[in-house]
Amino acid sequence: MWQFIFMVCSVLPAGLYAASLGSYNVDPNQVSVSGISSGAAMATQMHVALSSRIMGVGLVAGVPYMCARGSVVTSTICMLTPNLVSVDDLVDRTNSAASNGKIDSTSNLANSKVYIFAGTEDSVVAPGNGPNIEEFYQHYISNDNNINTVYDVQAQHCMPTSNYGGACGTLNILSYINNCGYSAAFDLLNHIYGGNLVEPTSSTTANGQLLTFSQSSFFYWSIPATSSMDTTGYIYIPTDCVDKQTECKLHVAFHGCSQGRLMVGGVYVNHAGYNEVGELNNIIILYPQAISTLSNLQGCWDWFGYTGSQYAYKNGYQITAIRRMIDRIL
Repeated sequence: MWQFIFMVCSVLPAGLYAASLGSYNVDPNQVSVSGISSGAAMATQMHVALSSRIMGVGLVAGVPYMCARGSVVTSTICMLTPNLVSVDDLVDRTNSAASNGKIDSTSNLANSKVYIFAGTEDSVVAPGNGPNIEEFYQHYISNDNNINTVYDVQAQHCMPTSNYGGACGTLNILSYINNCGYSAAFDLLNHIYGGNLVEPTSSTTANGQLLTFSQSSFFYWSIPATSSMDTTGYIYIPTDCVDKQTECKLHVAFHGCSQGRLMVGGVYVNHAGYNEVGELNNIIILYPQAISTLSNLQGCWDWFGYTGSQYAYKNGYQITAIRRMIDRIL
């Protein structure tokens, strides 16, 4: 028990001094999500569970929805041996969850925009997971143009950027951000939002507001650590969205394991490539933050059940907290 108390107390101070999350002029029909690795798994959980509210998803080095089936052992099989995963079984589980009201109706997915990236050199999440994700979404999305896949970049397990990070094909355990001469952040946002976004150049700067906010108010008892979440999150507000006169879009970007604030500071938030795209295209970027706990040593998002059996459903602890953040912003 003393270990838990120490862990909770050690993450409280930063959150106590962070400001409350603000509200902005956001089109509620233009809310999307994305993530890398466990963040990609979290993004697809948000997308499927709240499909009536999330219009698009970007998945980098991810796995299909419900692939772990609430088990660490199964999650490992899912990551490393995607050929052993039955996508039809995952679809059956998804349909059952929808029938039982645990997730929104799958009919909401019909017009969703989906982006899938799987690096050819990924040794952490096998590239075969990309086609599995694609097959999963094809059960619900009839228009093939709504699903954009990138399977030909020689990238290790990373968030690929156009100009920052380690060598593209090398496992960069310091930040899991690699310079691949390719911006996944732009490509996924451009696909989700219709294909006509302004692309950043090497001289583009994110001159809006990068703010911290308290995540504590989005949890009962104000202790997010019980759900392996930080007391503090980040949000980037593009210049034209600050005064709330311009209607903007909202995108939620989930970091991967070992990429949260308490592990890498603001590296992911500042260098994953989202802010520059957001600045040029009036897209607010929300960066929820997970932390390491005794049941989640690498600071991953819950895609294998460490917060309980409801983790992938719309009343899961992490999904509920982030839905409340979205509600506050809207």
